[in-house]
Amino acid sequence: MKLAGEMIVAAPQRWDEACFMVPAVRALIGSGLATGVLCSTEQREFWLTVKGLKVMDFPALTKAKVLAAALSGSWHASLAWEVGPAAEAFKIAGIPTRLGMDEKKLNKLLTRPLTVVADPLAHRVRDYLETVEEFGVRTDRAEYFAPADLGITPSSGAVLLCPGSDFGASHEWALERWVEIGKRLQAAGRRVTAVSVDGGRNLGKSLAEQLGGGAEFFHATPLAGALPLLAVHGLLVAADGTLPHLAAHVGATCVTLFGPNDPAWKRPLGRRHSVIRRHVECGPCLLSKCVFDGRCQSELDVERVWQVVQAQLI
Repeated sequence: MKLAGEMIVAAPQRWDEACFMVPAVRALIGSGLATGVLCSTEQREFWLTVKGLKVMDFPALTKAKVLAAALSGSWHASLAWEVGPAAEAFKIAGIPTRLGMDEKKLNKLLTRPLTVVADPLAHRVRDYLETVEEFGVRTDRAEYFAPADLGITPSSGAVLLCPGSDFGASHEWALERWVEIGKRLQAAGRRVTAVSVDGGRNLGKSLAEQLGGGAEFFHATPLAGALPLLAVHGLLVAADGTLPHLAAHVGATCVTLFGPNDPAWKRPLGRRHSVIRRHVECGPCLLSKCVFDGRCQSELDVERVWQVVQAQLI
């Protein structure tokens, strides 16, 4: 299937999924197809980091009819991976070719469902890449996976620690172990900033307080506004959550502590990153709240994490 003209793509509502979609969007642009993205206003700054992409954004709770009025007559094709206001607006606007994943709730909004079969053993990015490959678009160029260039040089010796996760409490390592990692980094002469994210129980603030005056604190909200801070830090050590994906997008190296999630499926994009996981019998369960004893976190010891962090400091 070949496409011509202009295509508008619906941005996923989840931030990690947005990061996983970036290589596919870059491939569309690289193929010569005029490409735009329709995203929430909170994601606008993120999508503006993708060169050659036209960004259209909308505030929260905007009705699909309002979005459709802005889209009508402007696009030849649309692409959606999930049900949401953007996909609904594509139909109301009467975009002639409306493509998307073959899912029951989404199909009624499409002119052509795409029968891409997800591989449970592959990274999530492959689902997006295989979708655009259906259009004859090549996705095997290294620049499609490169970090976004914000024009920021990382500060030498600066390390971010993010103990909280917006994926749920089961994704969070014990705070006292984060304190130990932070103290070791300070002893090694590193400048430590503890960061909190919305939904992460403000563990970053508690960490900064326990590390004392030598540590700074930052609350990453709005998330897109935190991109420059992420880019200026050469290393992020974080619980599995949204922040490592955004940090990877702007070029920081990430050490991500996985618990109930599966790194083979949803690790941050890029070969320079490290993931740490204590494999347990009940994992990966993908649950935001543990129904057992939290062993995937409690059995992950400080020495193992510190060895990986040390390797990334070199």
